[in-house]
Amino acid sequence: MLSLSSTDLILLSVIGALTLYWLYARLFANPSSSTVHRTNPTHQQQLQGFNIHNGPRSDSNPELLAAGRDFVKKMDLQKKKAVVFYGSQTGTAEDYATRIAKEAKSKFGISSLVADPDEYDFDCLEKLRADQLAIFVLATYGEGEPTDNAVNMLEQLKEQQTEGNQLDHLNYVVFALGNRTYEQFCQMGIIVDELLTKRGGKRIGELGMGDDDKSMEEDYLAWKDPMWEQVQKVMGWEEGAGGDEPDFLVKEVEVNPGKEGSIDDAQVYRGELSGRALMGTRGIFDAKNPCPARVANARELFAAGDRNCVHMEFEIQGTGIRYQTGDHLAVWPVNPDSEVARLMKLLGLWEKRATAVEISSLDPMLAKVPFPTPASYEAIFRHYLDISCIASRQLLSGLARFAPTEAASAALKAIGTDKEHYQRVVAGPGLRLGECLMSVLPGGAEKLSVEDPLSDSFGQGWFQTYQIPFDQIISGLPRLQPRFYSISSSPKMYPDQIHITAVVLKYPSGSRMIYGCGTNYILNAKMFLHGEKERMEHQPIDQRSSGAPHYTLSGPRGKYLEDGTKLKIPIHVRRSNFRLPTSPKIPVIMIGPGTGVAPFRAFVQERMMLARKAKAKAKEANGLQGEADALNDWAEIMLFYGCRKEEEDFLYKNEWPEYAEEFNGKFKMVCCIIPFKIDRIGDSELKNMVQLIHSSRRSQGDQN
Repeated sequence: MLSLSSTDLILLSVIGALTLYWLYARLFANPSSSTVHRTNPTHQQQLQGFNIHNGPRSDSNPELLAAGRDFVKKMDLQKKKAVVFYGSQTGTAEDYATRIAKEAKSKFGISSLVADPDEYDFDCLEKLRADQLAIFVLATYGEGEPTDNAVNMLEQLKEQQTEGNQLDHLNYVVFALGNRTYEQFCQMGIIVDELLTKRGGKRIGELGMGDDDKSMEEDYLAWKDPMWEQVQKVMGWEEGAGGDEPDFLVKEVEVNPGKEGSIDDAQVYRGELSGRALMGTRGIFDAKNPCPARVANARELFAAGDRNCVHMEFEIQGTGIRYQTGDHLAVWPVNPDSEVARLMKLLGLWEKRATAVEISSLDPMLAKVPFPTPASYEAIFRHYLDISCIASRQLLSGLARFAPTEAASAALKAIGTDKEHYQRVVAGPGLRLGECLMSVLPGGAEKLSVEDPLSDSFGQGWFQTYQIPFDQIISGLPRLQPRFYSISSSPKMYPDQIHITAVVLKYPSGSRMIYGCGTNYILNAKMFLHGEKERMEHQPIDQRSSGAPHYTLSGPRGKYLEDGTKLKIPIHVRRSNFRLPTSPKIPVIMIGPGTGVAPFRAFVQERMMLARKAKAKAKEANGLQGEADALNDWAEIMLFYGCRKEEEDFLYKNEWPEYAEEFNGKFKMVCCIIPFKIDRIGDSELKNMVQLIHSSRRSQGDQN
């Protein structure tokens, strides 16, 4: 690695670089945020007679089909008084839209059309009557951009504003989803609200704003009750007119191919993520049909300490998958074994786990079946429903009436109605649904950390089951979503592989350890491939317990495990706009503390392969001198990297010098020891990092 000639120049470069990183973090970072993911999980498909995600399609009605993109006509045909549009990238906004529609039905008896805005024309807003309500649930992407399925809606609304079409009759509601680490927080909801207001539309209630970085659920709960009060006054809806009607019809089916009325096991989803996966047919691998990719290699990157970081390589040769430097990889995890067993036993379904159930939506325009059907109970809990997320306050409150004892019912009601109590006993310790249901049973809380749900003796002497209708579980839990990771390899260097770099999420909360579902799934896969017995090899001795999650890796029908040693994990590639400049003559500054260096490893590989090609061509033309001069007109590439302890968590430490040799002095790297955790980049973090890098460079005597 080469050094800069002046400390002042370094500081100037660092300040500029950190500013660029700050912008990058807002535009591209935080892949866990609902405002970032560039997939459309709401897209439904049917394949050769198998129901992939939807229940029966209500728009098979000829009149509904004829209505096409006219949502008002569809509302009138189905006697619906509200339409709920969702601008969703990862499914979060769609989930909230469905919840709003369900609550309108249960509180007021009002039936709603839950609608993907990409499927409709918004000049139809002019046809909505004053007794009909439009609700917009809109997530924001990047710097105030709409989600993929809301782009056309926004364009139409802007065009119609210039045409002067008025919406004096329009009553509407807006709930916006965003992340406060982005400057344009909830911008999509704000823009749509302004566009509708300027044309005479009347917003009912406050403009709701949910912060995905901290308190999305609490923001929603605090907003919705006052909103419904205002809706009741303006629309004249009568509370109590609704009923407790199920969203889904659940029917257990017999698996017996020789018997009339039963089905063949080959038709039952046991964890397959698509119809093609169920039938074993090839097709394009994407978000609707993830690819079971073989794990070619996996290794631990942290040399010591109590944390884990996994480098994993996926084999994509022959799959048809292509990627570009800067893209993201979606990894589809499963729920940990302990939580699958715990919740199924509490619901009295463990002994029936292989039983197949057929699920259909009673109103597909309101609620769609969120996973393939027919499916086994075990597949639903292991592969399809997110039982690893922290249980929501609203869900626990709704399930209180099904508790086996009055004390358990009262405890769940208290959690559901008291925000501070919920924060203290559920959100703080990170309890999932099964753990919550167990903790309110007599003696259950004390046994959370000592009884293994996978043990045959689990629950002896204290266990009681909940009689919760299965449709309530489906309605209350979200779909298990893929986890997204920056790809840390370049296709120019690894055309047949995709690499990711994942730091394993685990942290203490009181007396408990909290484990992230996706990264611990990756860690389990790595340890399986290496035959490691200890689940968390860097975990302190006093924390090594059955609490560390274990996952079933073999997949549906054992499809993810070959010869007992070769492991597959379902993946798909998500495209990104994060790219290197096309010309090597443009300077590049990169800042990647911790695993933030992952995409920059790919960028360095990309540019290094270009350098190799340029030097080889120059050598062929002008010999060794030509090779030495080949990169003279290239601009510098600078990488600022930060880690906590160089001897423990300096990622890819041995690779960077090898890359530098290829660049003829054009690649420079500065490593800074950053003793604090970086969750977001703000003014104070910028100041601290500038000071740390400045002092780090001074201590190295301006040599790297």
